[in-house]
Amino acid sequence: MSNRLQTAQIRDLDSRHHLHPFSNHKSLRASGTRVIVKGEGPYIFDSEGKRILDGMAGLWTTNVGYGRKELADVAYAQMMELPFYNTFFKTTHPPVVELSRKIAEIAPANLNQVFFGSSGSESNDTAIRLIRHYWVLKGEPKRRIIISRKTAYHGSTIAAGSMGGMSHVHQHSYPVYEGFRHVMDPYWYGESFDGETPEAFGLRAARALEDEILRCGPGNVAAFAAEPVQGAGGVKIPPASYWPEVQKIIDKYGILFLADEVITGFGRLGTWFASQYYGVRPNIITFAKAATSGYLPLSGIIIDDKIVDALMNHDDDFNHGYTYSGHPVACAVGLKNIEIMEDENLLEGVKNEKAARLAAMLDKFKDHPIVGEVRSVGLLGAIELVADKKTRRRFADPGRVGLICRDHFFREGYIMRAVFDTMVTAPPLIWKEEQFKEAEGVIAKALDMTYRDVKGEVAA
Repeated sequence: MSNRLQTAQIRDLDSRHHLHPFSNHKSLRASGTRVIVKGEGPYIFDSEGKRILDGMAGLWTTNVGYGRKELADVAYAQMMELPFYNTFFKTTHPPVVELSRKIAEIAPANLNQVFFGSSGSESNDTAIRLIRHYWVLKGEPKRRIIISRKTAYHGSTIAAGSMGGMSHVHQHSYPVYEGFRHVMDPYWYGESFDGETPEAFGLRAARALEDEILRCGPGNVAAFAAEPVQGAGGVKIPPASYWPEVQKIIDKYGILFLADEVITGFGRLGTWFASQYYGVRPNIITFAKAATSGYLPLSGIIIDDKIVDALMNHDDDFNHGYTYSGHPVACAVGLKNIEIMEDENLLEGVKNEKAARLAAMLDKFKDHPIVGEVRSVGLLGAIELVADKKTRRRFADPGRVGLICRDHFFREGYIMRAVFDTMVTAPPLIWKEEQFKEAEGVIAKALDMTYRDVKGEVAA
């Protein structure tokens, strides 16, 4: 049977039986899906043999790349020894203990205990429940409000989706849960005033948090939840003034800080966690994705000693958990994933070379007719597509041009994601000069082809 025929059959079965996440199913079934059959290093391959450079590390996930036999071997060995047992019933097992110890070792010094789940949404749901339970144990049950940001993404369950600020996620919550508030993003390019410097804007964005705390009443606020860099919101990188001011505000009002590191955790910025990169002091870090480089579902939260002390000082249950909390195979793979990252000095590679290389690559396109801004930190980058570079005027129908551009990227063999009209990239940490050069060539082609398609809308 030819590859083309096999592909047609798989697409047909997919349309008959498989519902995709975050999709318009009517248009998806009309256009058909791309069938991915293999991954190798920084590349994926489709069912027709096309090699594609993965500029999104799967979904911000495969930091060590595809096809790592070491991870497959560890999974096989653990499956043969203990494929599953729960961590209820007063039980534990070596992989969950060993991974917990290792995560505590690489996390900020005040975070020494780990609770496991299977997805970032689960982790943020866990954090919401634990934050509110903590304040009950401390005798302040009115502290229930969690403040987040307007285009934050914290997951797609109803609780985590409500904590996030994305309206298209809220749209299907029926209704959005109460107890969450949202403040402005630290998004200088999109939200600064004319002439406002990044430093001044960063301070203004941070002080929006204080304004909301005062609006709610400090005694009613439990926590501030934020991604160190907003990923799914469009790789929004805060100005240097933002996080120091936010930390001052958190300290001033005694609220907890939940750092959502589902995207930024495990080396993305050249540190184990982006909280360390920015010098902030979270009370909870949520993680997932790159904890196993996506080879198996694994997530968790890393918890401040003071929160754990509150649990230990009260003789009651924390009634929360999942069947797969601390799954032995996922934990074994997570431990080996960290070992690979250490043995291959991947964090040092990002910090000492690759972050600068990504920045230099993107910088080459800042003067393109439809590019308003390029930005990056670590191995996270973005290209803003605009109709007018001088005024930052967007194209009509937000997201339309981004999808045009994304499709050009895909056809040219490089996966770059469109967040409305912002093109974002998060390469695997194993990229070498060869991949940067390849990506640079595709970016040039994709931007030129997009400009050709929308040239009549672009300001002279």
